[in-house]
Order: sequence, then C-alpha cells, then structure tokens
Amino acid sequence: MNRTIQADLYRYEGETSLLKGLRTPGFRYMFFHRKASMHKKYSPMGILYQLIIRRLSHKFGFQISVSTSIGEGFYIGHFGTIVVSGKTKIGNNCNIAHTTTIGQASRGKRKGNPTIGDYVWIGTGTVIVGNIHIGSNVLIAPNSF
Repeated sequence: MNRTIQADLYRYEGETSLLKGLRTPGFRYMFFHRKASMHKKYSPMGILYQLIIRRLSHKFGFQISVSTSIGEGFYIGHFGTIVVSGKTKIGNNCNIAHTTTIGQASRGKRKGNPTIGDYVWIGTGTVIVGNIHIGSNVLIAPNSF
C-alpha cells in the first residue's frame, strides 16, 4: 500500500487495517479514486477502477474527477453530494463535508479553478468556485460561498 493511501486511511479514526478502512464510504471511494488515478485510463486496471468509481459515485453521491490533484490524508466526513472539478488542486490533510461544491468558473474575473492549501477543513454546504487560492491551516465555515 503506498504512502498516500496509508495517510488517507490513518485519517479515519487512526485506522491501519485496510479491510476496516474499506468499510468507511469516504475512504473506500478515495482508495479506488487513487488507484484509478495511478493507472492509464484505457488500461485493463484503469477501466476496472473507473467502473468501480462510477458505481461508488452513484452510491455515495461523490463526484470527484480522477484528474483532480489531491494531497495525502484527504478525509471525507460524511457521504452525500460532493462535487470537485477536475482541475482543482487540494493540499495535504484536508477535510471535506457533505453537500460541498468545488468547481471551475468559465467566465468573469474569477475564471479558473480553486487551489486549496494544506490542513483545510471545508464545512457542510460550502461552495468554492473560480480562481480562488485558499491558504494552509484554514477553516471554511459551513454554508460559505
């Protein structure tokens, strides 16, 4: 198991057992997300992991593109609608709550994709859209826009 997956696993109640971690929806999704991002899209394993990700997306409500750059220790607190754009960059040890949207703005002053630093907690119902840079050690309050 690689270091990034171990860091993700540890964020879920200090778990070190992969089998116990896979019972948790957030870790299960991120485990297969990371595996899919490690393989080429059209390789046999890449196709398998893409199918698993698609199934888990429908089951848990997560829509996080495989092309999203996510640092180690990523934590999804609750399952529910979470949407993250493919060009978003998320740092290490970030927490994200349900009903959160992190996306791209296609026009206007804030055209672009968000960049989120290390040790960021993103509250429930938060919307982060456009070319926004969020620093490290930040708490984003629930229902922020």
